[in-house]
Amino acid sequence: MKVQRIVIVGGGTAGWLAANHIGKAAQHLADVSITLIESPDIPTIGVGEGTVPAIKQSLQSFGISETEFIRECDVSFKQSIKFCNWLDKDIHGANNSYHHLFDVPSPLGENLTDFWLQQAKQQATNQQSFSATVSPQHFICDAFKAPKLITTPEYGGKVSYAYHLNAAKFAQLLAKNATTKFNVTHLKANVLDANIDEQGNLTCLKTDSLGELAFDFYVDASGFESILLAKKLKVGFIDKSKQLFVNKAIVAQVPTTEEQVIPPYTIATAHQAGWVWDIALPQRRGTGFVYSDNHMTSAQAEETFDRYLGGKLASLISREIPMKVGYREKFWAKNCVSLGLSQGFLEPIEATSILLTDFAAAYLSKRLPQALSQMPALAERFNHTMGYAWERVVEFAKLHYCISDRQDSDFWRDNRCPDSIPNPLKQKMALWQNFSPLTDDLFSRYEVFNVDNYLYVLYGMKYATQVNQCDKQYLLAAQQQTEQIRRIGQGLAAELPEHRVLLDKIKQYGLKTI
Repeated sequence: MKVQRIVIVGGGTAGWLAANHIGKAAQHLADVSITLIESPDIPTIGVGEGTVPAIKQSLQSFGISETEFIRECDVSFKQSIKFCNWLDKDIHGANNSYHHLFDVPSPLGENLTDFWLQQAKQQATNQQSFSATVSPQHFICDAFKAPKLITTPEYGGKVSYAYHLNAAKFAQLLAKNATTKFNVTHLKANVLDANIDEQGNLTCLKTDSLGELAFDFYVDASGFESILLAKKLKVGFIDKSKQLFVNKAIVAQVPTTEEQVIPPYTIATAHQAGWVWDIALPQRRGTGFVYSDNHMTSAQAEETFDRYLGGKLASLISREIPMKVGYREKFWAKNCVSLGLSQGFLEPIEATSILLTDFAAAYLSKRLPQALSQMPALAERFNHTMGYAWERVVEFAKLHYCISDRQDSDFWRDNRCPDSIPNPLKQKMALWQNFSPLTDDLFSRYEVFNVDNYLYVLYGMKYATQVNQCDKQYLLAAQQQTEQIRRIGQGLAAELPEHRVLLDKIKQYGLKTI
């Protein structure tokens, strides 16, 4: 049987990212139609406001103008995640923040990691941060500057960047693009149930207002409910709450004024039982208090969050979101594949939700099934790859907690318990006690986070790697390149515009098109 009718159940960022990836891939397939069914009653989660640089490639491939995107989605630029208070303040004092930058470290040729480790050992109380040693972008972030000029072409930059955005408006832009450019049909209805045949394949959807609708291939983007993969096809769930402890978030939007500086990075501030995200858009800040309810009560969470917000929580509209931590045993079963929150959820750290959704949708679009007979092999491939990707994200998220030396609460002490650390991560950490990370330590091209990400986090958090003996020629070259990076960074910080100034100019004049 041919696959000609593809349906995506669920809108939001996940559904419409899928619609664009699949719609673009299906343009040249004969007699293939794509339909997205969105509930008129269920609001999207709407708090996934951080992205990573890979999103630029997707947007560009969809034919979306960066100028249009920035104008319509309340966008600001993101060049880093600035982690604050993830280390013990009694030990590290004010020197307790670091940048996880988007630019590659050591861009001038020499690997500066061993040089930084040696300098850190010699200047234990007053060393330069790792990010300032290895990347000019550190200086741009600290100066609150944009990553590009108004004359820089769309999707290009002086340094690498991603975006902060209004998730609801982003979904609307993606919807407009998918329906107009890729002929995706958009229907509004509640999917109540589905029929399956004797082989277990889905045959049609039952809706409240459109009756029964038959399709050949089903994409479940229905969010936490996972109404097709979990509820109908009974695919189980792999719980990761014993490794990643945070399971609730209180979210609130804080209005800002045009005079306020827009940090070109996400701020992630640790507290006694989790952390707070703080994302600045042009007219508001999106904030979220992420915590473990096994280590902090709801009342304590509200009190601590209110303190972070300067006593303003009561005056803001806030809501609490429960987070079921883990992912599905399979992501593709029979003729149904899941994307977004229906696949699973870990926690918001490092913007993993949109990252995994975009990654999975792009991966699916490269091997769309054209016949039912192809699905077993494609499903096996997809499940293997996505299972590998999810496990690596679990490890990278856990790394942020288990290498912290905070001693002020059970939450941080429990995170260092060996039983809570995945074995592959333990093996990497043992290796990295003696050698700084290399690309060779990560075995697959499907690593969601690469060696650069690990370097910024490990040494931002002052991970204790043994200092290797460095020869004089390397030390001299490394010293020269460190100085050159500092000069380049200071030059860019002087050249590049203020973040808000550039956003205002883009809204007025637009970016240069190639």
